[in-house]
Amino acid sequence: MKASNITKVVKKLIDNKLPVFIWGAPGIGKSSIVKQIAVEQGLEFLDLRLSLLDPTDLKGIPFFNAETNEGVWAKPSFLPSDKNSKGILFLDEINTAPPAVQASAYQLILDRKVGEYELPEGWSIVAAGNRENDRGVVYRMPPPLANRFVHFEMEVDFFDWKTWAYKEGIESSIIAYLAYDKSMLFTFDATSNEKSFATPRSWEYVDSIVKSGVDNNLILDSISGAVGREAAVGYISFKKVMADLPDLNTILDGTLTELGEEDPKIMMALAIGLVNALLENPDEIAVDNVLKFSLQLPGEFSIMLVKDMQQNGLDVEGSRSWSEWVRKFAYLLA
Repeated sequence: MKASNITKVVKKLIDNKLPVFIWGAPGIGKSSIVKQIAVEQGLEFLDLRLSLLDPTDLKGIPFFNAETNEGVWAKPSFLPSDKNSKGILFLDEINTAPPAVQASAYQLILDRKVGEYELPEGWSIVAAGNRENDRGVVYRMPPPLANRFVHFEMEVDFFDWKTWAYKEGIESSIIAYLAYDKSMLFTFDATSNEKSFATPRSWEYVDSIVKSGVDNNLILDSISGAVGREAAVGYISFKKVMADLPDLNTILDGTLTELGEEDPKIMMALAIGLVNALLENPDEIAVDNVLKFSLQLPGEFSIMLVKDMQQNGLDVEGSRSWSEWVRKFAYLLA
């Protein structure tokens, strides 16, 4: 299931306090989408790694209460205690926890309490973990624990990632390269012994590397360390093509109205660059100039450019050139 669809479903299920488990390969953003849901709904977010705990950490340490002559369990201080609070308790990498720790989580997940502790009413439980065939250090989840969740398997989807990348201000050359070669977004191979491979998370590392100002003679090795050699070479080669792009400001201000270029790499990079430029300057005149400029692009690139503008909240339909654009490309939209 795509991340965008998982987000829609999980939002509904946490309202009903149904425990959710999100499965997926490493680095695809499982924890990120849960945290984003918490942010969007104004909820607290507690990331709890069960693999770092002992069974007594979750259940609490037993001690003797001299006043009642009873043995009681000390409540763990790291769990939410305010009864009026609302949030998401995120149990990340739950299947990397030893079986004894997973067993301690049974009652918390199903009954919302463990030992002397009870999870506040306003909190929901979401868990995530890597699949057993991803060659990570995981324990097979026992059926009694698995049956306590609603399970979803998250897949990598370029268009979901691209929407996120625009919002996060990811370097336009990275978005453009992955739009040109979508296979490079995720290259994880469970049978390979390569230490570096491309994932949505490692491309975010590349964004930081590019923006850090690493010397040109070190940039290839640096990027290779994040996404692997093949993806790094492809990206560096693509970025060199972007040097042939016209000044984007000349398109935004209407000076440049035609592109004397047919290289698909350049047109792909140009379309992504224009969207990023408009997000920095969403002026209605600039939007209109870009729409007029797109009229002379090949249909597939013009449609990609306009769809990206729409998805990023730019008022394309309000442009004076909108009706002309629709007339020209209506046959491709049908």
